[in-house]
Amino acid sequence: MSRRFVDLSHTIHEGLVTYPGLPAPTITPHLTREDSKAKYAAGTEFAMDIITMIGNTGTYLDSPYHRYADGGDLSTLSLETLAELPAVVFTFPGVAGDETPGAAPEDQSEPGFDGRGITRDAFGTEDLRGTAVLLNTGWDALFGTPSYARGAPFLTADGAQLLVERGVALVGIDSLNIDDTESGGERPAHSLLLDAGIHVVEHLTGLGALPFRGSRFTAVPPKVRGFGTFPVRAFATVDAPA
Repeated sequence: MSRRFVDLSHTIHEGLVTYPGLPAPTITPHLTREDSKAKYAAGTEFAMDIITMIGNTGTYLDSPYHRYADGGDLSTLSLETLAELPAVVFTFPGVAGDETPGAAPEDQSEPGFDGRGITRDAFGTEDLRGTAVLLNTGWDALFGTPSYARGAPFLTADGAQLLVERGVALVGIDSLNIDDTESGGERPAHSLLLDAGIHVVEHLTGLGALPFRGSRFTAVPPKVRGFGTFPVRAFATVDAPA
């Protein structure tokens, strides 16, 4: 067997707008290659840079501390809940490719999805205990454009509650937010999932390259005390015949 690696992360760069209203990252030099010439032997140069960014940048993971003051922060997360998780990818048709983002044509609609809200009916009777449930909406095609921020798909409260009941380890989505940001200040999916210790990964990309089952998902943030959200290099591995 051979393993195929699938990168599921957006590239972070200076000026990247991940979520409207949040600051974009800035990158400044601490030590330039030119300045380093005076510090090291001839022909030896280094660059050392400073990146300033909010934790909610690019593809990132939310820990319970993001939502709850007494929840586990990034430094407390077990690697067993972040790495090599068996993935189950649920795909929802007719989203970002339509003329009207967020509107699912009638002939592409399916139980549990109305073009925006993903409900408990979308998950059928699948055994999901210990898995990374990945929601492939196709919305990542709009990342970096104004359309990405409007009409984005999301997980409903009853959908999140079902995933809690099924004992999933992590939920990821390739959309603006796991919650509906256009319905007011309530965030039921974040609240339910993070209260249950289920990690949330937002702004994934490339989920269409994964099978429904048969891949393993990894999204590990740095081990930072007193911090709730941080970018990850999310990826999946898929076993294939050699």
